[in-house]
Amino acid sequence: MSDHAGAVVERTPVNWKRIIFLFLGIFLFIALYYSPPWPDAVDPMGKHFTLSREGKGALAVFMLAGTWWVFEVLPIGVTSIAIGVLQALFLIRTPEEAFKDFMDPSVLFIFASVVIGLVFTKTGLTKRMAYTMLAVVGEKTSMILLGCFLVEVALTHIMAHTAVAATVFPLFMSIYALYGDSDKKTKFGKALFIGMAYVAGAGSIITLLGAARGAVAVGFFKDIAGKSITFFDLTYYMAPLGWLMAFLLWGFFMLFLRPEKKTIPGLRAKAKQLNAELGPLSRQEILTASIVLLCVAVLSLRSFIPALGAIDKTAIILISTLLFFILDILDIEDLEEIPWNIILLFGGAMSIGFCLWQTEAAKWLAVNWLVLFKKANWFIFVMGIGFFVLVMTNFIMNVAAIAISLPVALVIAPYLGVAPEVILFTALATAGMPFVLLVGAAPNAIAYDSKQFTAGEFFTYGMIASVILLVVLGVFVMVVWPLMGMPVTIAK
Repeated sequence: MSDHAGAVVERTPVNWKRIIFLFLGIFLFIALYYSPPWPDAVDPMGKHFTLSREGKGALAVFMLAGTWWVFEVLPIGVTSIAIGVLQALFLIRTPEEAFKDFMDPSVLFIFASVVIGLVFTKTGLTKRMAYTMLAVVGEKTSMILLGCFLVEVALTHIMAHTAVAATVFPLFMSIYALYGDSDKKTKFGKALFIGMAYVAGAGSIITLLGAARGAVAVGFFKDIAGKSITFFDLTYYMAPLGWLMAFLLWGFFMLFLRPEKKTIPGLRAKAKQLNAELGPLSRQEILTASIVLLCVAVLSLRSFIPALGAIDKTAIILISTLLFFILDILDIEDLEEIPWNIILLFGGAMSIGFCLWQTEAAKWLAVNWLVLFKKANWFIFVMGIGFFVLVMTNFIMNVAAIAISLPVALVIAPYLGVAPEVILFTALATAGMPFVLLVGAAPNAIAYDSKQFTAGEFFTYGMIASVILLVVLGVFVMVVWPLMGMPVTIAK
């Protein structure tokens, strides 16, 4: 008889939720891909937009990936791999097109941003920054949250929100470590890191330096509407909205995720003591700070110096990665610390985004949605645009969401007596704040690496935050922007 006879065999419980949503994603894919041809979308000029077999396939992949991402059926990076595999297997796009997006310049920009965060942590710069900040904001957890959010918004004025998120992430991790057990999930942790993602988006709408979408939208606007929007025009209208959203988001988290501790007694004294123990800046810290500040300066000056504008932003920020290794600040073992799950996640987001764009499935969706409002009140039309961009930017690149919706909206606008300026700023506002899905923006994915929240929790809080955004945007469209001098209607 076996020595193990009579021993109780523990069985792993069946995760029915995972199985149900796994097959739901597959069912949605099959149902959409093999469905009969769908009707053409027709714009107000009478132009027809056909949804091809490839376009229908793109929507099918879109639904499967969205379901698996939200319910975390598989690791989020593995779901991204499925996006490329399905495109290749079902001949939606060629394998070369489907998989090359995983190494798109935007993905490498995120990689370089993550490396900056990694080197800040390794050299100790992150702890130095965290202790200095905590000595200023004090011991109240509410003020610590607010201080973190305001620092982040300020940084997005001069650098891309992806780079900001990668820079502040290790800083926030150091701050959270002083709150308690850094491995344990807490309301404070959820508020800090989900807030990090949301506030990065709110800040990114304020200047043209906050994200690439601003420059793309302004370019479309000039080509279609024949008007120019300057750097300062954009900031004038967007700064009140961006800063207000940052404060409202802080209030939102204080309401829904109020930290378990009101204060962290002795934190200010402890932060000062720990900062003093770090001693003077080391050679590696000085080198790291110099490299990063130089890269940020060059990225910021690209908008003002034409010669620099010709140099790709990804190439500029990747120089920092090269220098970190050349100067022995990082070594080969540090590459193992890169959260490849997050890099793959964003690679998949780029792949599905380009898939929807190239197959024109996204344009078919945009035309179908916006023509619903061609006889609506001007305010309903403008908010309809904002809502569509908000939905699309959670699934695909916000640059693509702008590129798909803005041209269609600007064509329909004159029929309803809507001024093009209000359409531009409404689209830019919602494109910058994808609060619902992790794939909506790089800061969302970076924040997820904190392991403080699930994709489902991000989705739930994001739905509420998105409603707040739409309400605030409605007030700006109806009242605030007109008072600031923005034209919202024109004579038909």
